[in-house]
Amino acid sequence: MIDHDNAYGGLVDEDNHGQWAFGTSFDDPLAGVDTTVPDDVDLPALARYCLALGDDALISSHRLSEWCTRAPELEEEMALANIGLDLLGQARLLLARAAAADATVVPFISESSPVPADDALAFFRTDAQFRCVRLCELDNGDFAETVVRTLVLATWRLAVFTKLRDSRDPVLAAVAAKGVKELTYHRDYAARWTVVLGCGTDESRRRVRAALDFVWPYTAELFAPTDDERTLAAAGVGVDPRSVREEFDAVIGQVLHAAELEAPRGPSVGTVGGRGGRRGLHTGALSLLLAEMQSVARAHPEGSW
Repeated sequence: MIDHDNAYGGLVDEDNHGQWAFGTSFDDPLAGVDTTVPDDVDLPALARYCLALGDDALISSHRLSEWCTRAPELEEEMALANIGLDLLGQARLLLARAAAADATVVPFISESSPVPADDALAFFRTDAQFRCVRLCELDNGDFAETVVRTLVLATWRLAVFTKLRDSRDPVLAAVAAKGVKELTYHRDYAARWTVVLGCGTDESRRRVRAALDFVWPYTAELFAPTDDERTLAAAGVGVDPRSVREEFDAVIGQVLHAAELEAPRGPSVGTVGGRGGRRGLHTGALSLLLAEMQSVARAHPEGSW
C-alpha cells in the first residue's frame, strides 16, 4: 500500500535548519517514498515527463507570486499565493523525481555544490531547457486574465492528475493523489471568479472576454502529446493529454455557460518547426521571468547560511 501523504513529508525541515541560501533545504523531498520504478519503464522518458509537469507548476507558481501586494483585495492575494504554494510543492517533488530517474538532467554546478537537485533544476537551467507549456509563462495581465489562465491550466492539470493516481510509478501516483485535492480548489476558485466577472458589470465582462481571447489560442498545446507522453501512457506510467480533452471541454463549457460566455473561435498558437514549449521553444516572457527568478542564485551559486 502506498501512503500518498508521505510524498510531501520531505517538504518540512523539522530538525535540521541548515539551508542552501536560495532554495528550500538539504532534505530529499522524496524521503520516505518508494521510488522503485518498474523495470520496463524508460527512465530518461520518465525524467523528461516529470520535468514537463514540474516546469508547468514551477513557472505557474512564480507568475502567481507576482500578485503579492498587487491583487485587487487582500483575500484574493492570499488565495493566489496559496495556489502558487501548492504548485511550488508539486514542482519540487516532480523535479526531484526527474533527477532521481535520470541524474543527467541536473545541471552541473561544482563537485562540492550544496545545491539540491530540485533547486539546481529550478535555478540553473536556461529557458531552452525548460519544458513548460507556453500558457504558463505568459505575463499575468489583469486579474481577469490570471483567473482565466488559472481556470484553463487547473482544469487540464486536474484531469491529468486524476488519471495519474493510477500510475505504475509510485512517486507520480503519490504526487497526483495529493495534487488532485489542491487542483480541485484551484479550478473551483477560478471557475467562481469567471462566473462573477462574466455576470458582473460591463467592464468586468469586457475584461473576462478579452482574457478568453488572449488565453484560448494557447490551449491547443495542452493536448498535443509528446513522444514521451505517448510512450509512458502506453506503459501505464503517464497520461496521453488527448485522453482528457473531452473532460476539459465539458468542464470549461459548463463554467462558460454559467458565466454567459463562449469559447473563442479562432486559430491556435502554432509551433515553429514542430517545436513548442515541451520541446524548449518559448515566448520571450519566459526569459524575463527566469532572469528575475534565477538572478540571486546565479550570482551566488554556492551561497549558504
